[in-house]
Amino acid sequence: MNTRERIKILQDTIDTHRQVLNKIESRYKEFLLSMPLDNSDKGFYIGIVLADFFERYYTCLETIFLRISQYFENQLEPNRWHRNLLERMTVRFEGIRERVLSEKSYYLALEFLKFRHFKRYYFDVDYDWDKLIFLQKKFDQLTESIHQDLDRFDKFLTKLTDSIT
Repeated sequence: MNTRERIKILQDTIDTHRQVLNKIESRYKEFLLSMPLDNSDKGFYIGIVLADFFERYYTCLETIFLRISQYFENQLEPNRWHRNLLERMTVRFEGIRERVLSEKSYYLALEFLKFRHFKRYYFDVDYDWDKLIFLQKKFDQLTESIHQDLDRFDKFLTKLTDSIT
């Protein structure tokens, strides 16, 4: 398989995962429309569903980042690879690849990485509503900025493919 084909496979893989991100965003918005406008019903079912949306979304994002990393550099520290991977997405490797994430998206995504790690070891069903409301605000910001970043990175991949003779 040549380099052009490998880049195309990466682009298609990213696009497939972006479709999943879009689906999660759409279902999340539908779910919010079914909630009371004033957020007065903070039952544990709602908390569980919100937490699940946030976890799934970040896991899908992280999978995109992992595929990019595997294609371009593939060297992650085994002890803290999740954080290391996210940090690497903010770095432009001269002559290799452009940065994937803006600083804004990095800090927003970091909140969801932290939450996912918390959720992994939190076995209760009652969530801290202040934290969930905070994450709802961050989620709206992340969904906007991440698509801009991924669009920019896709243009880089297209330009890279076009430069290969």
